[in-house]
This record gives sequence, structure tokens and C-alpha cells, in this order.
Amino acid sequence: MQQQNILVIGGSGFIGSRLVNALSLGNHFVTVPTRRRQRARHLVQLPLVDVVETDVHDDAKLAKLVAGRDAVVNLVGILQGRRGQPYGADFARAHVELPRRIAAACAQQGVRRVVHMSALGADSSGPSMYLRSKGDGEAALKAQAGIAQSGLDLTVFRPSVVFGPEDNFLNTFARLQRMFPIVPLAGAKTRFAPVYVGDVVTAFASSLVGPQARDTIGQTYELCGPNTYTLAELVRLAGQWARVGGGCGRSIIPLPDALGRLQALMMELAPGEPVMSRDNLDSMKVDSVCSGALPGFAPELGVPHPGSLEAIAPTYLDPKYQESEYGQMRATAGR
Repeated sequence: MQQQNILVIGGSGFIGSRLVNALSLGNHFVTVPTRRRQRARHLVQLPLVDVVETDVHDDAKLAKLVAGRDAVVNLVGILQGRRGQPYGADFARAHVELPRRIAAACAQQGVRRVVHMSALGADSSGPSMYLRSKGDGEAALKAQAGIAQSGLDLTVFRPSVVFGPEDNFLNTFARLQRMFPIVPLAGAKTRFAPVYVGDVVTAFASSLVGPQARDTIGQTYELCGPNTYTLAELVRLAGQWARVGGGCGRSIIPLPDALGRLQALMMELAPGEPVMSRDNLDSMKVDSVCSGALPGFAPELGVPHPGSLEAIAPTYLDPKYQESEYGQMRATAGR
């Protein structure tokens, strides 16, 4: 595979940073736009990586960024936002308007290859603002992909919840159990198939620069780990692996729907980003599991055996494991 010039929008985040690193190590040029260069300072020293301070929501600036690229990757996503119908302005801007802008910029600049991060359960008629906006963002890109001549060579990924070192999922539940003696939990029965961040990165990289990259064009891939858990089980495991309460974790109290929504509302009203919002609860009305008979990755994505939660999560949640050099290496490498 020849050297490529790739624009990664959302490249400074949890998944993006790892993808940028992988593409850089593969000897590909990568440009990462960011509104504040400080947020992407950890990428500045990577070889072949250019961090550009700009606003991707400005059409002229976005067109300039897209010009001359072999591919554009969109990883932008938010979990919280103002309320509205069918979704609030924050979700509209990040999940719908930005993909439309990317499609328009690519058409203008003659760039065909686009790889897009969506979400499992994305649906324009879904139960939450998050899922509806993700569904409309997909639709905007797919509409452009269907246009003859100037269309996109589009690949869409729909992962379940993504876990790994520095995630905001298991780490959050471990932190809460260090702070409180019990965990009142809304959506306790919702099922998830957590997928390892390293496998998600491999899938993205394979779709861009892998030996079967062309086979991924026009495809929408669901990404799931090998096992399924309820939210209550995931919270319990996070506490155990973080050695909270002597390794037993805290007591979990499932909340009925009405009380769970009240709890989420109170979290929304508190300062800072809420751990759980009403829209998050709406998203959990549908299980975050793959629709196929066997969860996993298509062979062209280069992940024959997706990493399991049990093999990876303890390496970054267990404080004693992290203190050892071997534990730190495992947490970084993943498996």
C-alpha cells in the first residue's frame, strides 16, 4: 500500500489519538485539525503528523483542509447536548451538519474516500437525540455517496461502547465506586457488547490502508466485542477489577424508569458534564449489541479475534497491576 495523505477530524480524542498514531507508524501523512492546539499536544511529536489549529465547522477552512487528501476520517461525536426535536443544536452541529459539510467539501475538492464513525443503533427514528442525529449524519453521507461521478467512496462504522485505557466508560464507573458506598443505577438491564479500542483502530486503519481496503467501500460495519453484558454487570466488573471494596465492588441498586430519569435530570442540572443524562437513558432503550448471529469483525477489517473485556480491562483498572512495568505495557498494548 502506497503512502497516503489522510485528514482525521476528531483525531485528538480517545479513539482518534490511537488511530493517528497507527497511521503515523504505518508511514502515512496525517493531518489533525483542532480548535485548540493544546488539546492535541500529545500528537505533535509523532512523525508525519501535522496538528492544525482551525475550525472544521467553517466551510472555507474545511475545504482547504480537505484539498489534496487521499482520504478523510470523521470521528467527531458527543454524548451530551441541549434538548430539542428531533435533537438539539449541539447534536445537530456535531452529528449532522458536520458530516454534510464534509460531504460537500469532498465533492468540491474531488476527494472520494471517507470513513465515518457512527454508533450502534443509529437511526433517524431512534429513541434518543444521540441516535437520531447519528442516523441523520449517516444519511447525509450516504446521500452524497449515491451521487454518480462526484459521489463518495464511503465506509461507516457502528461500534458498541468502546473500552480501553483512559476510556470514559469503565473508568467512570470505577471512580464512582471509589466515591460512594452504593451505586443507584438506571438502565441496569440494557445489554452492551463492549469493543476494544485497539480493535476499532485496526478496523479503521484496515479500511484506509489495509490490503483489502477497497472491499470496505460502500459497507456499514457493526463492531462488537466477543461477549455481551448488562450495564449492571459491567458496573460490577469495573468495581471488582479496580479493587474497590477489597475487590468485591459496591452494591448496585437498579432504579425503576421514573426514578432513573429523575436521577439523570438532577445530574444534568449539576455543574460539569453529567455521568448520565436523560438522553443517555433514551439511547439505552435499545440494546447496544450487534445484529448478526455472531458478534465480531468482517475478515477484511484485520481483526480475526476481537479482544475480550476480561483479558484487557483489568490491566488498566487494577491499581496494583498498573503499578508494575508489565501492567503499564499491557494497558498500552491492549492484549
